Amino acid sequence: MELLLCFLAVPFLFLLSLYLINASKPNTKTGFRTYPIVGAMPDFLKNRSRFLDWTTEVLAISPNTTAVLYRPSRIHGVLTANPDVVEYILKTNFENYPKGEKRFIIFLKDFLGHGIFNSDGDLWKFQRKTAVHEFNTRSLRNFSVENARIEIFTRLIPMIAKAGETGQVLDLQDMLERFAFDSICKLAFNVDPGCLGGDGTAGSEFMHAFEDAAQISSGRFMYPFPILWKFKRFINWGSERSLRNSIKIVHDFADEIIRSRLEQRNEERKDEDLLSRFIVDNENSPEFLRDVVISFILAGRDTTSSALTWFFWLLASNKDVEENILNELETIRKRYGKNIGDTYNYDAIRDMHYLHAAISESMRLYPPVPLDTKSCLKDDILLDGTFIRKDWFVTYHTYAMGRMESVWGKDCRDYRPERWLENEMYRQESSFRFPVFHAGPRICLGKDLAYVQMKAIASSIIERFELDVQDKDKCREPLLSLTLRMKGGLQFKAKERFVGRPN
Repeated sequence: MELLLCFLAVPFLFLLSLYLINASKPNTKTGFRTYPIVGAMPDFLKNRSRFLDWTTEVLAISPNTTAVLYRPSRIHGVLTANPDVVEYILKTNFENYPKGEKRFIIFLKDFLGHGIFNSDGDLWKFQRKTAVHEFNTRSLRNFSVENARIEIFTRLIPMIAKAGETGQVLDLQDMLERFAFDSICKLAFNVDPGCLGGDGTAGSEFMHAFEDAAQISSGRFMYPFPILWKFKRFINWGSERSLRNSIKIVHDFADEIIRSRLEQRNEERKDEDLLSRFIVDNENSPEFLRDVVISFILAGRDTTSSALTWFFWLLASNKDVEENILNELETIRKRYGKNIGDTYNYDAIRDMHYLHAAISESMRLYPPVPLDTKSCLKDDILLDGTFIRKDWFVTYHTYAMGRMESVWGKDCRDYRPERWLENEMYRQESSFRFPVFHAGPRICLGKDLAYVQMKAIASSIIERFELDVQDKDKCREPLLSLTLRMKGGLQFKAKERFVGRPN
């Protein structure tokens, strides 16, 4: 009996010794601590609430800023903050790294269906081809700029001004999300939900359901085993039940608009919204149109509001940057014969080089989409020598890339817009070093429109108001959803800035 116990104890002690050795320090070959049987799961569970910072720390000490993540299942993967590897998976060997049904599409299929951001192959190519054509049209650009102008000067500015008069504290993140939601719904549907400054009756429920659906869907990626959320969905329990209810509200709202538009498609219409551009004879089903539009709402609503929330927080602690922006706006006003509060046209917005740099710098540190994941179709060796197997996932870590000395230098964690300027002109950076709008064949089509909208909003607020951000020196915790939100929002008070500055 004792001999049998000794025999059984040998492998146990061996595994225990491996566990203790691995627990003492990270694996210098993979970056992540890898334990027997359970892989990196203990550290994942320990750091799940700070996933972005944990994985950034791991990549910083990993060879070539790439790390292999082993899990107690067949789903293993690679995380990277290496620009050369990013270029390889997003461009050079693009065909080998699709979204992948198992690793991404299935997680978001309930919410996004087969929209452009959740599809591969011919279906993606069709949507991309249509979208490329439409996003390059002057009419869509003008439609977007005009919608943003109306929203800014009829709702956003009056709301801040009224709060300034009464000393009311506002949540900037909430305001910007409502603003972006109204704007993108107009661009996508030509429907005004009225969530910012309006009565909100048309779309308040839709907006909240959309938020919940995005948050819960992203939470699926944080489960240690995918079977857990799939089981909850099967029995319609907990968060999965809430997700199903939220998705129904979103789909019902979108379906009603699409149904109405399809009934009117034989009428002579001059709508410039995205929905009207995807309605082509009888080729696209109502379900497909819904998937397309919901994907665009997700991209347009959460990204700009996320980017500007972090931008204004950084600006509150960097008054020299704010002063430089004010000086640039003053120069542009004189150049175009504008007064404070006047509308900036497209050309004037394009001339805001320092503001463009300041927004880019904030997105470098706090990218709206901090991670993006692809699937590997067949065994491959990445440019830094990392081996990746078929069906593994590969994630490029945009949030970590902004914090890598190897990518941005020793001052990588400093907020310094000047790094983007050359002779006072904005200098375009490689999209593989700065993949905030993705890169390669799937690069974001709305990049230019997003910058125009963000600069229009930021310039209008900055030149009109001084924002007193509450607890501005307090470190803000990123809230990982499908985009990077700020936990707890960004509270501020406002006062008019007119005094002391000439028009």
